[in-house]
Amino acid sequence: MKYRSVFDIIGPVMIGPSSSHTAGAARIGRAARHLFGREPKYAHIHLYGSFAKTYKGHGTDVAIIGGLLDYETYDQRISDSLVTARKNGMKIRFHEEDAHTDHPNTAKVKIGDDDGELELVGISIGGGKAEITELNGFELRLSGSHPAILLIHNDRYGAIASATTILAKNEINIGRMEVSRKAQGEQALMVIEVDQNIDDSVLDELERADHITQVAKISD
Repeated sequence: MKYRSVFDIIGPVMIGPSSSHTAGAARIGRAARHLFGREPKYAHIHLYGSFAKTYKGHGTDVAIIGGLLDYETYDQRISDSLVTARKNGMKIRFHEEDAHTDHPNTAKVKIGDDDGELELVGISIGGGKAEITELNGFELRLSGSHPAILLIHNDRYGAIASATTILAKNEINIGRMEVSRKAQGEQALMVIEVDQNIDDSVLDELERADHITQVAKISD
């Protein structure tokens, strides 16, 4: 593996004690928050492997909830995130799972409110880094290291072209892109990592594009 920065090795500025179990977990929670678009009213956190065995001692629980409160990895408020979230009315449950997963530091985050819900699977890969591997049943690979746009769209000719044309018109460069679908002709997910944060006006334009039904973003 090649590293672009010393911070890729030692991890980000963070609340400890562990870059994998704390900072990486916070990034999983924050990704869920950004994709959901608001603070959820309930959160069910399913922990697997090492996360399930050590989450209390390593702060994985406060880190994920801190992420759901939109705290950065270095935010001192992470330590009190469970208290804060419950004061805000968030109902929280942690589930220690025995099932085997491909990665030892895996969390499934189910969040929602009266207006909708979201299910996300993330893994903490070390050095404070995290990847999102599943979103609402779609398989994907999202690092969270760059701003990203996620587009739910109908699996139709022209959907991808609609999105890329809008980004090109707004001079937004695409760093990485992938598309997955549940079945031919049904819903599909487009994940586009870009080089800069996206203005809401661009997101509004994407939502109006042909065949696109839902837009979400993750900022860096």
